[in-house]
Amino acid sequence: MSIKQSAAWKALQEHLESGMRDVHLKELFAEDSDRFSTFSRQAAGITLDFSKQRLRKETLDKLIALAEEAGVKEAIPQMFRGDRINATEDRSVLHTALRKPASDDLEVEGQNVVADVHKSLERMAELVEKLHSGSWKGVTGKTVTDVVNLGVGGSDLGPLMVSNALSGFRAESSNPVAVHFASTIDGTQLADILPKLDPETTIFIYSSKSFTTIDTKANADTAMTWLNLGTGAKEPELKANHFIGVSTQADKMDEWGFAPENQVLFWDWVGGRYSLWSGIGLGIAIEVGIENFQRLLAGAHKMDEHFRTTELKDNLPVLFALAGIWNVDFLDIRSLAVLPYDGRLKSLPGYFQQLEMESNGKSVTNAGQQVDYSTCPIIWGEVGPNGQHAFYQLLHQGTQKVACDFIAPLNRYDEIDNDALRESFKVQHRLALANCFAQSRVLMLGDDAVKSEQTPPPYQRYAGNQPSSTLLIDSVNPETLGALVALYEHKVFVQGVIWDIDSFDQWGVQLGKKIATETEQNLITGEGLDELDDSTRHLIEIARKA
Repeated sequence: MSIKQSAAWKALQEHLESGMRDVHLKELFAEDSDRFSTFSRQAAGITLDFSKQRLRKETLDKLIALAEEAGVKEAIPQMFRGDRINATEDRSVLHTALRKPASDDLEVEGQNVVADVHKSLERMAELVEKLHSGSWKGVTGKTVTDVVNLGVGGSDLGPLMVSNALSGFRAESSNPVAVHFASTIDGTQLADILPKLDPETTIFIYSSKSFTTIDTKANADTAMTWLNLGTGAKEPELKANHFIGVSTQADKMDEWGFAPENQVLFWDWVGGRYSLWSGIGLGIAIEVGIENFQRLLAGAHKMDEHFRTTELKDNLPVLFALAGIWNVDFLDIRSLAVLPYDGRLKSLPGYFQQLEMESNGKSVTNAGQQVDYSTCPIIWGEVGPNGQHAFYQLLHQGTQKVACDFIAPLNRYDEIDNDALRESFKVQHRLALANCFAQSRVLMLGDDAVKSEQTPPPYQRYAGNQPSSTLLIDSVNPETLGALVALYEHKVFVQGVIWDIDSFDQWGVQLGKKIATETEQNLITGEGLDELDDSTRHLIEIARKA
């Protein structure tokens, strides 16, 4: 039976039609002078304020009933204990196990998962120490100073996002190592990075879950050519000394030619977009140090435990998810802007875009039926202060309905020693917070946010009633960032359970890869064009003549 036919869904639909469809947020705040207490929660160093969502207490109660009827309570322990909830791929979903401390145990199908995870972490720590101590030498005997992470999708977006966010937590070492990221199949990023590096002192992390991703292979082939030209060494020697492999495919890493000690293994129960916590996060560990990487894991684990043990009514990921369900399926708001008010979080919207849209961008239920309701909204965003000078015009006065997530740290710049400079930067941070809070207030209230005795002309009117949530963290540090990412991961999971879709497969991605491989052969040989559609055939013909 479709969740839309459930008693809880029908009760929400009736509730919507009884006065919630057109109610304005300013009315909801007028009704409840203590609305923040009703619609905010704290856990794992994060404050979630969802009081600016278009909810009443009755709405929230009915949404929790929907979660219960959809089986969220039962689904949470299924994931944590390693049940094969990724049904279409017949796999467990155990990214949470990557964050468990070594003292924990988790046996899944006869295998001690936690022990395996920490064995991989030990390998990561050995590689980081070898680099930071200056003992890693290239084929010409020079000390390695630069690492380039080659990956795409989850093998790039997660490590890149965390490395940017934790830029103030550089590892202290006798041999500072710079980490760079290249993902684009067209080679643009490598073409920009490589001229600035020395092939004698550069190594590459070849990150690929399946070890079949054409994007990463193409970048690795170009890197090999560059290394060969710059060092004169042959391919086997370069593979053994200038490459680290990170994959689930140990046999393919052996076959490719990585030195055994330069291989980091993870497992098929780790989805690519959930893999930054695994060996895929090696670039993070090199950038910030293994201790800070472990702090990142600890922060995520703290959110995991909150999610696993807390009742639905006080559970941050559950409440966060339910606000999204209400917006998408009942208020017909199918766009979500992620707006961090800290420049270090500039890559967060892109990371969450993959996390949510690759996970819940599905239209078929677990039973194989076409859904008759909306699933994942379009996720997009930008650093908030930049967005204010770009697309906030649409948020305030456009015709599109958009929900927003505002994300901000409360404290910043305490580490600056100079009093005058520290105070100057703190003024800037205060301005960022003021803008964050002001923007969500105007989106909520519209014209009523401005006290004026005169009615403004139409082009200066603001309707308001655009819902938003605000997430506050004490500061951007490894623990709070880990908890924040885990919060979004679990939100996505809860929404997938309610929508009755598999949040952990990605068959839509696989099809594109397959067709791209076939199309490359069309471009190379010019054969098979008569079997293609008129548009694609002509595009290939133009490209072949260029």
